Amino acid sequence: MQSNGLRLNPDKTEVLRVGGPSVSSIGDSLSFGGTTLAAKSEVRSLGIHLDPALTMETQVASVVRSAYFHLWRIAQLRPYLDRGALTTLVHALVISRLDHCNALYVGLPLRLTRKLQMVQNAAARLLSGVRKHQHISPTLAALHWLPIRFRVDFKVLMITYKALNGLRPQYLADRLLPPRSTRITRHSQQGRLRGLTPREARKEKTRNRAFSAVAPRLWNTLPTEIRLAPALGVFKSQLKTWLFKQAFPPVN
Repeated sequence: MQSNGLRLNPDKTEVLRVGGPSVSSIGDSLSFGGTTLAAKSEVRSLGIHLDPALTMETQVASVVRSAYFHLWRIAQLRPYLDRGALTTLVHALVISRLDHCNALYVGLPLRLTRKLQMVQNAAARLLSGVRKHQHISPTLAALHWLPIRFRVDFKVLMITYKALNGLRPQYLADRLLPPRSTRITRHSQQGRLRGLTPREARKEKTRNRAFSAVAPRLWNTLPTEIRLAPALGVFKSQLKTWLFKQAFPPVN
């Protein structure tokens, strides 16, 4: 900050200690330019609630609470709106909240993902008029809405494609490793990535939710023609179609 002629504003600065017990040696406060700032149990960045263990518990609770509130308000207006206006409101006030920075939801416990899924289900029922006791999957398929888990995978895979093709910051591309062999092999020609071994994960203190661990795992499950898509638009279209088939497999 000093080298760029910037000054720290203590009133707009927050400290969050992220990590396990090993970070306890940092202490409960940090000093910046003579100003002491106490570490907080939660901070908010770009609208995302972050806690020291990155559990996303508070974030999910906040999204669910806000989304249900807007669904309730939209439901009051439903008798006065046509289908197009109703759809616009649901996407703008509810679905957008579910999708905001949703790559952070990758690998969350099922109980948290289920809370987000229940919101999407409620939004689908509001639009379609499907009752609570009716199965929601056909409605999601008819709306062409990917379920929450698949929407999260979609976002991570989009980021991965952009990172591999120079459309994302270099620090993300640096986390995506080619296969170990230096020879040109069938696997390397298919655009596969090298995942982290358990030993590497421990060494880098990487958990299963880290981008360097998740991105290769998801990327290597894609069909070759999708991984080798020549343009972002082509990749996006093919990826959504493939994920849609995974989420709603045809009934024989």
